[in-house]
Amino acid sequence: MNEDILKKVKRIEISTKKLMDEFMSGGYKSHFKGQGVQFSEHRTYAAGDDIRHIDWKVSARSKEPLLKQYEEERELSVFIIADFSASQEFGSQNITKRELVTQLGSMIAYAANLSGDKVGVLFVTNKVKKTIVPKKGKNHVLRIIHEFLNFPTEVGGTDLKGAFEEARRVLKHSGIVFVLSDFLADDYERNLRQLSKKNDVVAIRIEDLNEHVIPYSGRIQIENPETGKNMEVDTSSHAFKKNLKDWLAQFESKSKQALLFSGVETLTIHTNDDYTEALVRFFKRRKQKK
Repeated sequence: MNEDILKKVKRIEISTKKLMDEFMSGGYKSHFKGQGVQFSEHRTYAAGDDIRHIDWKVSARSKEPLLKQYEEERELSVFIIADFSASQEFGSQNITKRELVTQLGSMIAYAANLSGDKVGVLFVTNKVKKTIVPKKGKNHVLRIIHEFLNFPTEVGGTDLKGAFEEARRVLKHSGIVFVLSDFLADDYERNLRQLSKKNDVVAIRIEDLNEHVIPYSGRIQIENPETGKNMEVDTSSHAFKKNLKDWLAQFESKSKQALLFSGVETLTIHTNDDYTEALVRFFKRRKQKK
């Protein structure tokens, strides 16, 4: 890594240690649904056993009743879905949305490693671009952080639907999934809901307060960051102002409904927020609910 990257990694480490000191001294496990159970082995049925645990298919082959035995999963998988579509390049404050995704994703990955958990990441633009399966280790986390710092954004929309499908395929057992996105996407609700049935999903909405503010200064050229298309609009017209206001209201309502329908918990972080403090407050609230 070059000197600039190493400085950025060091800042991420410092921010993450503050996060851990504030609320994660016991790791992620006390803040989420907890570890699941996984199949261990079969054993012969004995009087008093719960017949609901009998594996009837295996019992039929073995000619004797066999029960499934389970054991608690000893480690947790933390999985990050990072939206690197072109709309993430916007930033009217100190940092862009892309930089905020990078900071948050890197901190979460580093915190997972300090907690002794496996961590992986999926980068998505107009399609799933790269998947790093959950593993442990400092070198693995440094690789993830390096990817966050260098991964390019891309025009063409955001395939959150495909990202959620891929996450379900990668996560063999239940885990914690962080989705870092502005959710400028369509038709992902069903897939997100399926992902959240087995995993504890936190949707972190990345926003900029001035993202949808257009100065009313007559005719201007604007570009759709997701599609790359340019168009000329008359910002001083009443029709344009009304259409923009209606679109923003519709998008906000649609996004909230989609996340609510999917049964996930949502945290909105703006580019001018203290994102470390925002995470601390969020997880403190979660802990109080338990």
